[in-house]
Amino acid sequence: MEGAVFYWTFWIYWVYLTFFLQKNHPYRLKLAIMVLLVIIFSTSHFIIGPFDIFVSGLLLLLFSYTILSQEKRRTIFYLCICSLTISIAYVTIQLFEIFDPIWMILNREWMMGIVIGYLSLLLQKTLKGRLLIVVCGLVQGEFMYAYTLQTIQMPYQVGALAFLDVCALIVAIIAGWSFLENAGAVLQQHFHFSEKTKQKSS
Repeated sequence: MEGAVFYWTFWIYWVYLTFFLQKNHPYRLKLAIMVLLVIIFSTSHFIIGPFDIFVSGLLLLLFSYTILSQEKRRTIFYLCICSLTISIAYVTIQLFEIFDPIWMILNREWMMGIVIGYLSLLLQKTLKGRLLIVVCGLVQGEFMYAYTLQTIQMPYQVGALAFLDVCALIVAIIAGWSFLENAGAVLQQHFHFSEKTKQKSS
């Protein structure tokens, strides 16, 4: 069912941000509002020229650009390059699916999730940086893909539920991997502290 992954995943994000994340977290309220707005406007769309654009995709892009603009100039430049890399990867996979589908050895969503998730891990070290370049890159890629299809007279809806499914899956993969990274660091510190305690007691 189209949109099922998106709705389940984003509702889980909203519950976590609203009830479980520390209240003094600087992005808690902004992220909770953004996630809720994306859910509310997930089926709303409008037409500009030849493009049919869904409001949720545009909201994700504007919110990402707002956070991006608060970074230092050098950081913004690097993040823009990273997000453009994600965009190109997204469009390439989409075009492969149309013109050479034999390369799609996995489900489309999982193929994008693995490739783009891995790219984000290579390009950024922090969860914030990874999420930022992925959301920016995916929505930019949607517009690039829609423009490419428009040149060959193929209609495409920018930011529709199918896109939100992919976006939600990739964000979940990145968040899960970051959780495992942090869990590994915590366990390593715990065992290191335990070894020191044993050495002192002996």
